[in-house]
Amino acid sequence: MSDRAASPVPATATKSGPTLTDRAQFAAIRGLVGALRLLGWRGASAVGRWLGRIAYAPVGIRRRIVERHVAAAFPAYSPAEVQGCAVGAYESIGRTFIETAVLGGGSTQQVLDAVRETEGWDVLQDALAKGKGVIAVGGHIGNWELAAAYVAARGVPMAAIARRMANPLFDQYVFDTRTSLGIEIIHDSAAIRRVPRALGEGKVVGFLCDQDALGLASTFVPFFGRPARTPRGPGVFALRLGAPVIFITCARRPDGYYRVSFTPVPVVETGDREHDVDEIVRAFTRQLEADIRRTPAQYFWHHRRWKRQPPDTPAHLREP
Repeated sequence: MSDRAASPVPATATKSGPTLTDRAQFAAIRGLVGALRLLGWRGASAVGRWLGRIAYAPVGIRRRIVERHVAAAFPAYSPAEVQGCAVGAYESIGRTFIETAVLGGGSTQQVLDAVRETEGWDVLQDALAKGKGVIAVGGHIGNWELAAAYVAARGVPMAAIARRMANPLFDQYVFDTRTSLGIEIIHDSAAIRRVPRALGEGKVVGFLCDQDALGLASTFVPFFGRPARTPRGPGVFALRLGAPVIFITCARRPDGYYRVSFTPVPVVETGDREHDVDEIVRAFTRQLEADIRRTPAQYFWHHRRWKRQPPDTPAHLREP
């Protein structure tokens, strides 16, 4: 049992408590989720797709950033192809958000029903058989929340690293939603202490490692040919604790259901710990890029992945 689950203290606590704005935002979200659950999984997903399209146009939230990122990653795309991929990315993130929101009120069977195809389940089983837990790396592609819920629904003990959210009421709601799906939440501030324990208990510990990271806990590796600052945590824990590393992607199929894939990530020890950690980071980033190329319109292009780069980065490889 996790420290959080064993404690009556809320997942998010502040000295002053939630503000009126926090309460209003949370009430609106809860009302929307309650209404969407009446539509069922597919109906709610359709609403999410519609909301995502509105966010692209007319609202235009980060639209230019998304289009620049798609064009930089796929330089052979025509302007129409860039726009089509960008629209798809907005539709995908809208569907993912809404699907995840309604999933929390469902059952284990609903999670299993959402996934119609698996690729490499034996990879996860072989990794678990080593008896040292498993480090599962993923990215913001398809429905990453469903990926963790699916592993838990198959009876595999699952934990996930997560950041706290600004709204304490929504943070608690998301915490409760994830735990209701069988996922133990480890906040990033407690990862150094709790990840070794979770791995020692034979759990799969999930990391999302495709957003810009600061400080010594990150390294620069190529992502679509441009240096991108990437978290080193999975590599550090893998080498320190001897845990195998796999990459998980939960991609949406044309019929609206999902394919979950499991791919081994090589862990090689040469005696040079810093080099070996960076090689693991490069390896899982290459796998992420390969999965994105399979379904580019399902990636979260909204994040400024190349915001921070080495000072000697050539001009043509800087943030687009």
